[in-house]
Amino acid sequence: MSRTGRLLLGASLLAGGLLLNVPAAVAAEPGPLLAFAARIAGDDARTRVVVEFDRKPEFSLHYVADPVRVVVDLPETAFGLKADSLEPRGLFDAIRYGGMGAGNSRIVLSAKGPVAVTHAEVVAEEGGKGYRLVLDAERVDQARFDALLGEQQWTGSVAAAKTDRPVAVAPTREGGPFIIAIDAGHGGIDTGALAGETKTEEKHVTLAFAKDLVEALNKGAGIEAFLTRDKDVFLSLPQRVQIARNKGAHLFISLHADALRQKDIRGATVYTISDKASDHLAASLAARENLSDEIAGVPLQSEPAEVADILIDLTRRETQAFSVNMARAVVTSFEGQINLINNPHRFAGFRVLQAPDVPSILLELGFLSNKEDEKLLLDPEWRKKVSERLAVAVQRYREQAIASGG
Repeated sequence: MSRTGRLLLGASLLAGGLLLNVPAAVAAEPGPLLAFAARIAGDDARTRVVVEFDRKPEFSLHYVADPVRVVVDLPETAFGLKADSLEPRGLFDAIRYGGMGAGNSRIVLSAKGPVAVTHAEVVAEEGGKGYRLVLDAERVDQARFDALLGEQQWTGSVAAAKTDRPVAVAPTREGGPFIIAIDAGHGGIDTGALAGETKTEEKHVTLAFAKDLVEALNKGAGIEAFLTRDKDVFLSLPQRVQIARNKGAHLFISLHADALRQKDIRGATVYTISDKASDHLAASLAARENLSDEIAGVPLQSEPAEVADILIDLTRRETQAFSVNMARAVVTSFEGQINLINNPHRFAGFRVLQAPDVPSILLELGFLSNKEDEKLLLDPEWRKKVSERLAVAVQRYREQAIASGG
């Protein structure tokens, strides 16, 4: 039954006095909030942001430094806003909004410098037409902003629980299934790249492909593939890594479809982690991908202490060797079948590839900035073909990994 139908039924039952015995949890199904309009006005001294909702929103407000951001946390919200309604201006040079998972949503206001929200309230619209959230911000000095940071009782942490179970870099002959984590890049508030005229969002492209890939992989004998995210939700980079480790993954594949200023560049690229980037393109892509948590308003976390341990460092070296083997298997499987960029195996410091004990690759399927690539990325038949070639590469890598694992 549609939402309208449920509301009409509820009104009918109420009129007949029949709602008295209906549990409150059943009677009330409000669904997500709807943010249906927004506007921003101001200058480099003061800026006002207004967002209109269909129902009264509960909200909390926090600050994040390096760079300065104002984070507004909301219950699950559907953002039905016009694309230009929150074009940044005044104190803010970027504004993003979207889901954060677990029934939460977020608005992130990236500021040009230290700011303070001097007024924040929810106001009922006249005639019962909804509510508006009003935020007034003003420029402040660094000392006052530092004081605001120190006063708030909020860390913004969304890190996944750590696992105490060791994960083998390679499966043994007698082991169970070969477990693969398929990570659809971006999600929720972090849309990833946007195609030019079509405004295709990278987060939807990667999820659609990830689902096809899991299906193709699970047809293979001895393989168990799973998604780090199965819907449009935000996961921090540490969460993605830890989900793979918690599930005992033997391989982690992160999927992306970036956009470049050079619209003539196209083709797939396979990346492995390295302290030094192979080239300028790899370095710039890694820098952008590593901004995912910043975009979502998540404070950057320091590396866990265990990563500095010498034994973990030795494990990482072995992990890197396996990651390179997987990258080579992908390139070999794609050659002559799937369009590849020049020098298709590259490396850089991608944070999502940092698991010390899970071989990991990041696969740029193509570039949304290139019209030919975009068409392919949206083509179900092409996705199926690429998934099948990846499944071949995984099986080849698996055989090598089992042999190496004894």
